[in-house]
Amino acid sequence: MKNKKKTTIKDIAKVLSITPSAVSKALNNHPRISDKTKIAVRQVAEALNYQPNHIATALRKGKSNLVGVMIPRANSHFFSSVVEKIENVLSKEGYNIIITQSNESFTRESKNIESLLLTQVDGIIASMANETKTLEHFEKIKSNGIPLIMFDRGEDALDVDYIGIDDYKSSFKIVKHLKNQGCKRIAHIGGHSHTRIYKNRIAGYKDALLKYKLPIAEELISESTLYIEDGRKIMKQLLELPERPDAVYAASDFAAMGALQVMEENNIRVPEDIALVGFSNETFTSFVKPSITTINQRSETIGQLAAETFLKRVNTPSWTPKLYNTIIDSELIIRDSSLKRSK
Repeated sequence: MKNKKKTTIKDIAKVLSITPSAVSKALNNHPRISDKTKIAVRQVAEALNYQPNHIATALRKGKSNLVGVMIPRANSHFFSSVVEKIENVLSKEGYNIIITQSNESFTRESKNIESLLLTQVDGIIASMANETKTLEHFEKIKSNGIPLIMFDRGEDALDVDYIGIDDYKSSFKIVKHLKNQGCKRIAHIGGHSHTRIYKNRIAGYKDALLKYKLPIAEELISESTLYIEDGRKIMKQLLELPERPDAVYAASDFAAMGALQVMEENNIRVPEDIALVGFSNETFTSFVKPSITTINQRSETIGQLAAETFLKRVNTPSWTPKLYNTIIDSELIIRDSSLKRSK
């Protein structure tokens, strides 16, 4: 079947015997166009199913009122909560958001940036994919003069605004809590250490072990993409060690969930035999049994600050103070999976 031709302002002009320029002005509520003409143009536009070309409009005005929001995973409560808050704040200021998902893929993330730049977005608020090691695609955003605000996952080398929690301190809190529960051999299922937040979580974990005179054993430390399957795979390996850990700290609730599944399948009692802590306070952590101790990353606060930072950048182009590097406190939510001493 032949595709139906898209209606243009020339088609509307032909029906009404006026110029395309007059149609364009009428659609944009120009004061020099009469109300009668504006009504006629809108009626014909609706009858012909006219869809305005937003990219062309953005090129003419130099502003699209569109903001790209890039996240690694849409199935994460943390990321979806951040996005929801960003949208709530920006919609009140007349902006719409375009959400893209990298699925932790560098290639997909790069393509998403290309698409957003082609769409003439006014800014991009992003959290980096786990696979990302080079930053050229993010530098391209900056070279186009478009505000770039990073949240949760960002890199110092980008030299852009950033909003997130103190990942180092969060890891320290977790190890201190497990030590207080009597744990002496704590394993860490980490993210890829080339990413700043996971490097900081590993550093906080190791420094806390040193402070509390607990062993740092390389066989207890792993890196992964932190999906459920990663947690399952690594937990199986930990259970095969001659000396098993008595606690597992996973840098993601999804990996913690995978580890919990394997322990249940192997009749490991949690937390009596092995305590468990996750990270991010995903919704399921409070519903599973045992409920999972985790870190609340304050997603709504991060979303609010990310949106407000974009608005400051875009509303005052000449405003160029020192870049924001906003680090907020996290909260350790203690639940059944790590409370050895309450059992």
